[in-house]
Amino acid sequence: MYYDFFGFREPPFSIAPDPRYLYLSERHKEALAHLMYGIQGQGGFIVITGEVGTGKTTVSRCFIENVPDNVDIALILNPRLSARELLSSICDELEIPHPVGSSIKKLVDLINADLLKAHAAGRHKVLMIDEAQNLSADVLEQLRLLTNLETAEKKLLQIVLLGQPELQELLARPELRQLNQRVTARYHLDALGRDELPGYLRYRLGVAGLRADIFSPGAIKKLFKASDGIPRLINLISDRALLGAYAEGEHVITAAHIRTAAKEVNGGHSPTARPMTADTNKPRYLALAASILVAVVGTAWLFERWQVDADDSTEQASVEADVDTSDPVGGRVERIEQETPPAPVDPERSSETESEPEPALDFGFESHSQSRADAFRDLFELWGKEYKPADNPDPCIYARIRGLDCLARQGARRSLEDLNRPAILELRNDEGQRRYVTIQHLEGDQVTLAMAGNSRVVAFDSIEPYWFGDFTVLWQLPPYMDDSEDNTDSDTEQLWLSSRMMELADLHADGRQQSDQVKRMETREQVRWYQRQKGLTVDGIAGAMTVIQINNDLNESGPRLSPTDLARRDD
Repeated sequence: MYYDFFGFREPPFSIAPDPRYLYLSERHKEALAHLMYGIQGQGGFIVITGEVGTGKTTVSRCFIENVPDNVDIALILNPRLSARELLSSICDELEIPHPVGSSIKKLVDLINADLLKAHAAGRHKVLMIDEAQNLSADVLEQLRLLTNLETAEKKLLQIVLLGQPELQELLARPELRQLNQRVTARYHLDALGRDELPGYLRYRLGVAGLRADIFSPGAIKKLFKASDGIPRLINLISDRALLGAYAEGEHVITAAHIRTAAKEVNGGHSPTARPMTADTNKPRYLALAASILVAVVGTAWLFERWQVDADDSTEQASVEADVDTSDPVGGRVERIEQETPPAPVDPERSSETESEPEPALDFGFESHSQSRADAFRDLFELWGKEYKPADNPDPCIYARIRGLDCLARQGARRSLEDLNRPAILELRNDEGQRRYVTIQHLEGDQVTLAMAGNSRVVAFDSIEPYWFGDFTVLWQLPPYMDDSEDNTDSDTEQLWLSSRMMELADLHADGRQQSDQVKRMETREQVRWYQRQKGLTVDGIAGAMTVIQINNDLNESGPRLSPTDLARRDD
């Protein structure tokens, strides 16, 4: 579907509880901390509650993947069981053999024997029950009795209950007061805050393989209003908005995309306040999940997209005001104007004799692509280096010798624009043949190809059918990474980074006070601050992506993909 179009390796907004996609907001960190703390306590119950779609199940999956090696997890996903059925399910999860039709006493005895055996072996058993608000009072009382088995130091079974807010009401019943008193840790997981939404979107896009912001500020504002900060609704609406943008050939998600997607996700109705009961929620969200799979993109989407009313006009004007009119993604007027077919030109005419810009040609796979070696030769030439493939079979080793390095990535057009470096695109035709092009400049719908010292201007969208997202750029190594320089010690790294972070603090800080605060940080913390500002992976390590962005911000030497940026640097 839209994955190749945007440059994703996988869907970024799936509602499956994949732990890799868990965005650790402050609330999710606290919920995970309660779980990790609880299993190191003295047994008993841990209770995690939260509204539908706030991420309880995803937190639990992350917890399961990070428990200590001596912990065994039994996970119950369907709690609508009788006491005997639940005990049988626990035996199944703990791999305890038991006869079919065993009585409650027999099952409890088998579980107790297994817990004692595990304790003697230094292991700890944890029972996790999802959707625990569906447990009956009788079943909860049976669970409490399971925790009665204990040694002088600790109880032998830890039970984690995950559920909607109704679980707290259930535990507050007088007949369950004994169980309620055995809860050693409890936490209520709220929805995301407005200020956390950009980071949430950026994180999920990054895990899916795209290091770029494709949601406009207006879209983020509309998305929070439509979802009320609930992660599951954010995912459903965002996924639908990506599909709508793909249908229009747009690489930026606008407020209009979110508005239409929210209406479809909500069944044509405006979003309402978050519901408070589990029984009415479940059918609703199952219907939402079904609707997003069967939604029709065609005529209905386009009709909705181009409706003009007072609210649309105001919001769209706000979004467009934030977009550089030279940006081919955001400039709608320029895109419409380019629909007029260019005047025919002679493909063999040399660009050196032109007095006016050469109109874009349609890309020819055979006529405009090259071998990998020839493409690298042209890329090195743009950096002022002479590359001879016969003498240096591996271009990336040669790059290190010349103070450069290769960065191979997969993405979309937006990824190229963010890096802002000439790039080699790997292309494939229908027969699977691989060829390469070196793109020197990219502006509007036109891309300039470097070809053996000459150039060709072609329409970028005529290349896209052959490009599946793989590209390589060269980037300038800082002195502490440059093997050709005798200054690769840690002091050189600290000096290089610190001096640049001082400049970047003045450039990106929100006022003098924050700038001074950043300048007083340790270097690693300064790098982390800068990475957050640029939407990069926040690890405190100045790797390729971070260094490239530093060089971009500080106008370091080197060719740029955007001619507009080159002109700006020369001013």
